[in-house]
Amino acid sequence: MAARIKVHELRQKSKADLQAQLKEFKSELSLLRVAKVTGGAPNKLSKMCVLGCSLSPSFLFFCKVVRTAIARVHTVISQKQKAALREAYKNKKLLPLDLRPKKTRAIRRRLTKHQESLKTEREKKREKYFPMRKYAIKA
Repeated sequence: MAARIKVHELRQKSKADLQAQLKEFKSELSLLRVAKVTGGAPNKLSKMCVLGCSLSPSFLFFCKVVRTAIARVHTVISQKQKAALREAYKNKKLLPLDLRPKKTRAIRRRLTKHQESLKTEREKKREKYFPMRKYAIKA
């Protein structure tokens, strides 16, 4: 297992690779937790030194590193899923709620630009029969 997992490296991996890595991290975490409870055998300590941290092998620290790695993998997986959904719904008429812009409640309930610009028949007639007066000034 690498010292610290880099997110830009995770983004280049496929979904299957990410799932495999997630499984690996989870098994690593379970091993660390068992080692913590049982007192930690020397081989577990050496395994934790593979994590590549120069600090003294502290169980809590290594558990934190592995948990952080798991969280990063989860984040990349969910971001990839969301990006794929955005691509799928790109030219569709309606978007799922979680893909729509959040904004504020008031802004979301506002009329659209098109709805705001619509005029009633009466307004249209009035504008037609009484257009803006144009005056020319004699120089």
